[in-house]
Amino acid sequence: MSMHGVRAGRDSRLVVLTGASRGLGLAIAEQLLARPGLLLTLSRRPDGSLEQRTRPGAARLEQWAVDVTDVALPARLEAWLAAQAGQRFERAILINNAAVLGRVGALEKMDAAALAQVFRADLEAPAQLSAVFLRATRSWPIERRICNVSSAAGRTPLAGWAAYCAVKAGLDHLSRTMALDERQLSNPARIVSLAPGIIDTDMQAAVRASDASDFPDLARFKEFKATGQLSTPKDAAARLVAFLDRVDFGDQPVADVRSD
Repeated sequence: MSMHGVRAGRDSRLVVLTGASRGLGLAIAEQLLARPGLLLTLSRRPDGSLEQRTRPGAARLEQWAVDVTDVALPARLEAWLAAQAGQRFERAILINNAAVLGRVGALEKMDAAALAQVFRADLEAPAQLSAVFLRATRSWPIERRICNVSSAAGRTPLAGWAAYCAVKAGLDHLSRTMALDERQLSNPARIVSLAPGIIDTDMQAAVRASDASDFPDLARFKEFKATGQLSTPKDAAARLVAFLDRVDFGDQPVADVRSD
């Protein structure tokens, strides 16, 4: 049987998901909990409702209350992965979803601490966690996938979003480079930097509350909401989870859920 099936005595998948406490991340966690396997979430404030969604035959859940920028997290995750019996699973997946937008406005308006937080949470943390995931699962005789949740902002610059656009562009190129490295190895991990579309989340609400002098595209983003162009977190999560299962996942290391 192929790795896409479920073998007797095995969990279907092990998934590590960051930023699972709200928005898209919470919706992804809710959908993954409906499937057999093991789900580890990494969030500053774990959502208690996820525990109530666990049931026999579905995923087992472990939640860590941790910031992805915590310097101790990579070593902790590596030790946790090393303690897992990789052969129990059909597939291991890392979803780097956690992100912060930072202050909307020209770069000069962001102080050093806020700027560093965007780069650490949105680019440095995914790079560190990806390195740990790849190293810890290298010997596992199963399929491994990394999904870096990117954004169209990494592919089209927006005035007032310098830091966010830069980190998402960096995430795309990080994914391209990791994919090249993996292709030189046996049982290479498949890696995609995936844009999930425009989603009606707290981040979008914060953008709409910004000042037009800081964000020239404010009217267009308000129109997205007014005209129903925003996806719900549930719908966006469904598309992302479906993309995770695609047989061509990783053929193109930079992708968008809205394209075939």
